[in-house]
Amino acid sequence: MIANTPKPPYYAVIFTSTRTEGDNGYGAMSDEMVQLAGEQPGFLGIESAREEVGITVSYWSDLGSIKRWKANASHINAQKLGRQEWYSSFKVRVSKVERDYGV
Repeated sequence: MIANTPKPPYYAVIFTSTRTEGDNGYGAMSDEMVQLAGEQPGFLGIESAREEVGITVSYWSDLGSIKRWKANASHINAQKLGRQEWYSSFKVRVSKVERDYGV
């Protein structure tokens, strides 16, 4: 589903990854993190797709909200497990959305 974001400006955190073999609890943790992110102040929405490369884009009202999400204790634990168990490679990009359009 495409996130219903407000009028810009706002911020996007783009998480691109390649996975290791097997689930090893990844699916449950992913669902938990999406739910938890949705409860955070400043969270605007999320979009995700996975084939050989996974891309998840979360939208935030401001940089402070992104910093607080990165520092969330449960999210820190998921990040640690991601590095150890789930991702063979990943990249995080933070960008300011200045314009959007669509139907």
